[in-house]
Amino acid sequence: MRKNLLHGKSAQKWCDSCGTLILGSMCSRCGSQGRDFEINSPGDIRPCMGSGNDLVLQLFERYFGTSEPLRGRMIFLNKVAGEDRTDEVIAHGEVIAVLRFSIVSNEYHLDLRQAGAELFAPCAKKNIVSFTGMSGHLKGKSIPGSAITDVIGEFDAGDPVIIRRGNKVGPGTSLGNSSSLKDMDKAVKIKDLITPSERGPSPGSGRQEFVEANEYHLKRLESSAASDIRSFIKGKSQTVSVSFSGGKDSLAALGVTLNVIHDPTLIFVDTGIEFPETKEYVRRFAGEMELNVHTASAGNAFWDNVGTFGPPAKDFRWCCKVCKLGPITELISKEFRNGTITIEGNRAMESFARSEIGFVSKNPFVPNQTTLNPIRKWSAAEVWGYIWMKGFDYNPLYENDFERIGCYLCASCLSSEWRQTEKVHPDLYSEWETFLYDYSRSKKLPKEYVDLGLWRWKALPPKMIKLAEGLDLKISDSSETNVKLLKGASPCAAGGYSMEAIVSVPRKRDFSATEDSLRTAGKVRYSEDFEVALLKNEKGTAKLFGGGQVSITSKDAASAEALFERSVKALLRSQMCTECGICIKACPRNAIRIRDGFRTDPDRCISCGKCEKSCVVLHYYDRLYSSHGHDNFTKNEPLSELDMERILKILKPLGPSDSEGNTMLPRDFDDEDYQGPY
Repeated sequence: MRKNLLHGKSAQKWCDSCGTLILGSMCSRCGSQGRDFEINSPGDIRPCMGSGNDLVLQLFERYFGTSEPLRGRMIFLNKVAGEDRTDEVIAHGEVIAVLRFSIVSNEYHLDLRQAGAELFAPCAKKNIVSFTGMSGHLKGKSIPGSAITDVIGEFDAGDPVIIRRGNKVGPGTSLGNSSSLKDMDKAVKIKDLITPSERGPSPGSGRQEFVEANEYHLKRLESSAASDIRSFIKGKSQTVSVSFSGGKDSLAALGVTLNVIHDPTLIFVDTGIEFPETKEYVRRFAGEMELNVHTASAGNAFWDNVGTFGPPAKDFRWCCKVCKLGPITELISKEFRNGTITIEGNRAMESFARSEIGFVSKNPFVPNQTTLNPIRKWSAAEVWGYIWMKGFDYNPLYENDFERIGCYLCASCLSSEWRQTEKVHPDLYSEWETFLYDYSRSKKLPKEYVDLGLWRWKALPPKMIKLAEGLDLKISDSSETNVKLLKGASPCAAGGYSMEAIVSVPRKRDFSATEDSLRTAGKVRYSEDFEVALLKNEKGTAKLFGGGQVSITSKDAASAEALFERSVKALLRSQMCTECGICIKACPRNAIRIRDGFRTDPDRCISCGKCEKSCVVLHYYDRLYSSHGHDNFTKNEPLSELDMERILKILKPLGPSDSEGNTMLPRDFDDEDYQGPY
């Protein structure tokens, strides 16, 4: 991975003799030091493969009538910021264009760059505009129709064009249809216009030339990564395993591991929503390599929980906890009694969340597993170069223009990739689309919520808010789970602080399940007749009612708010427990059982709260109580007549109020007289 430059660019090298990217300091094939060129940071450059390569060639054919300068040559892509898929197209050692997918038009578009204009100017058959006149600095200016001398080909407004003036060429954007350009005041926007460089096109090249040019660098990467693994596991008794997802990065991590351990155990998580190709590939690859595979299966967990949680999102990935971490935690506890050291293919350049990843990491949701990340500093190009150098078989979906391969309906995939899934697996595509449309109708959301892929965010990012506003859409995914705070932490007349709220949570289980959830926060008493649970701990007292009412009393505002959050979390957890079982492994007292939800043994539970920290539901507490970035809490809002009526209806049977204004509980719920277990 090359070092990023200060101005937001990433430095890369190209061998003009061999016509390919150089990953190290020199070309292993010819010894050349290479030529520097720049791409946008972070620079996770990757080879353009299969139907992706075909797509690029088709776009150049569409706009310029030819793709000849790219045929028989290596093309690379570099992901940059954009509405959806946005890639810099790299060939001949330069960024020649930017590939974009429009969510609205559902089409790919091409933005030409200066290097692309110079490359295609000698052979382009259409989308060419010649003009005369105009002096001075022209970059960013518009060509008036009166200055245009020639228009070659038919094209539409917004299409890329090659512009010519004398011996200078450059990229431009047509501001109108080709037939109307000469009549327009502003006809073509100039992106750049210079005299072409004298450097000729690169020679033909392919994967073999790419591997040969980088063989020394790739072997050095392999040796370093293997050495790191060898040093860490030396003297350790745990079994060494490799997390094998069926993707390119886990394949590279396995390849490195095979230099240290001849037959590592593979761990594959079948989330229940994997591509069929992925499952078949893992089975076939492991068989050919004679490696043992432990499969952690989530079964139908996704479909069992999606009705409760709603569609997963980039910022609300409950599915990963339920469909991956739950099964893997269970598998490790059964198959690796002494724990395991797992080699994974995590890379820093994959995402912002992994940008600071170290060689050794621990996942708090998966006890008894230490993770090693030997390829964390590799780029995607280095991963592919290594795979090709080793001659490994890889997941065939990569040849279908999938950049990353995970669950087929993953919220983190791009809309462009989802359209590709429609082509590859129309049945899986239709199943998820049907669910999304049914869900959007139930929430009274416009169909664009599905059509534009807005379901992929719980809180829309600025780029998607701008898109929605531009189309005059009002997207608000009103969750069934919300909190209406009737009274914030405020002083009581008799001293102390109190809070009140009404919590709406889908009722999946009997309210008695709340007793078990509250027990992890303190001493609990429960009345089945009145569906009331009382929690007492060092922060104060909380009362939770079956109708969703929560009442808190505490010594100070901070304690009241802390107790309120913990109480609401317990209520949420009791009804939305996914039964993933991660909390069982986190409990130091073996006090938890999964039986129609989360259950605790009162004789064993010491209210340490460790299970809460491992809970899938509570991990997304903030997201469950927010809707697209807008807090659902209505603070210090006066009680409406309906609210008051609902509260009185619940509280009236429980008895009169005490001197502090707190509702007194029935005799069998009195603290001092209660004889049941805590």
